[in-house]
Amino acid sequence: MKHSLHMTEKKRAFLTGTLLLTGTGFACRILGFFYRIFLSRTIGAEGLGIYHMIHPVFGICFALCAGSIQTALSQYVASHMEKGRTVFYTGLAISMSMSLGLAWLICSQSAFLADRILMEPRCAPYLPLMGLSVPFAALHACINGYYYGVQKAKIPAFSQMAEQVLRMTAVFLIAAAWTKKGGVITVQLAVLGHLAGEAAAAACTLLSMLFFPPQSRSFSGGSGPTAVPLMVLALPLMGSRLVLNLLASAEAVWIPRCLKMYGLDSSGAFAVYGVLTGMALPFILFPSAITNSMAVLLLPNVAKAQAEGQKRHITACITMSLRCSMYMGILCIGIFTVFGNALGISVFHSAEAGRFMQVLAWLCPFLYLATTMGSILNGLGRTRATFLQNTASMILRIGFILLGVPAFGIMAYLWGMLCSELFLALIHLWSLRRLCPFSWNAWEMIVRPAAVLVIATGIHRFTTAIHPRTGQLPLFFDTALRIGFFCFCYAGLLALFHFGKKGRSLS
Repeated sequence: MKHSLHMTEKKRAFLTGTLLLTGTGFACRILGFFYRIFLSRTIGAEGLGIYHMIHPVFGICFALCAGSIQTALSQYVASHMEKGRTVFYTGLAISMSMSLGLAWLICSQSAFLADRILMEPRCAPYLPLMGLSVPFAALHACINGYYYGVQKAKIPAFSQMAEQVLRMTAVFLIAAAWTKKGGVITVQLAVLGHLAGEAAAAACTLLSMLFFPPQSRSFSGGSGPTAVPLMVLALPLMGSRLVLNLLASAEAVWIPRCLKMYGLDSSGAFAVYGVLTGMALPFILFPSAITNSMAVLLLPNVAKAQAEGQKRHITACITMSLRCSMYMGILCIGIFTVFGNALGISVFHSAEAGRFMQVLAWLCPFLYLATTMGSILNGLGRTRATFLQNTASMILRIGFILLGVPAFGIMAYLWGMLCSELFLALIHLWSLRRLCPFSWNAWEMIVRPAAVLVIATGIHRFTTAIHPRTGQLPLFFDTALRIGFFCFCYAGLLALFHFGKKGRSLS
């Protein structure tokens, strides 16, 4: 009885945390869309391309000094509650020391990085501002890792919202001031927004840590060395994230270069890259707020279950994640193939963004599966396996860039993304299957939702034929209403099949 009650409390805490992070994730992404619309209309597609080209430099620094330590903190604190506060201070000291060194390196070598690494001198003025954001990101990440480890997601969720709101506020105010003075708005606006967002998130989490620390007797301090076991967890993650971010940086550099080899000029190449990374991909990644929230909380949840020897709980986590990822991924295929063109035109005034969405729609199930399954593998301590598998996936994608883009243009990169995510999802599933057997019902997880999607698409087309668009509503609001009706049909039919089956089994 006591064990079942404990399991129920753990499940409730996990679901509550997931819902909280998902809610704030959706809110931030909705705000982020308005932010991206504003940027696309102020700095343009080419400016977005340049901004997304310098962002991997921040990604590399974050992988080294923040992201890996955040994950290690989350995993170690979940498994060793009695050392929680000590581990946090150790991780924070290591992370901040590294972040300050990296910030100095970026600021002092910005010209070299732009000319020799990014191979685009126009990036040089923006790199120092990007470098200054690294220590703020490190502080923010460590505090979040601590709270994720104790499965208290309120503070990370709050900081996520604060980061987005204050970033947007800062950018709007700066843009208004520059415009009033007759200044020209450049990529610097987006970089200043990034710095403001990281600083705001760091300030919010730090104040929350000072005034609302986790209240638990198990966090009285703990004893024994913590730096070595923490870094044993962090170093493989650090190495894997560094390699992956280096590959992502190479990807960001090579795509515009290969597009020039395809026949585009410099402005056109950066414009296409900006449409893809700044317009189409954010829409595709929008629903991943759910799977990302699950992934963040799955890692400490699974690590704790493994430490307690609860294999049934791990199996239940895998099955639930599989079902959620497939149901949502198949729904997103329908949304972006049916409505992608209307979304691209109504939001960004770009038919090209809509075409990219329709191709990338098929990425969704595999992207969501890879996210959640990779997090479970990390929670089980298989960080080396996830590193090798992610690296292989990135190399496959880069192969499409180097060999396909010069001959076939940006479409070769889109197909490379599809192939790499399919490979990654399947190999993650294969690795988990070897570690922990779980139930996989192809009928329930693939065939049924696919059939429901076809029926929902038919209902949508039928209702559209009866009630065509009148033009009374703006295209975006009309499209949003149709997407809402489409999702309602899909969810309703899934629920109908589910409860129908349950009723037949009871009878």
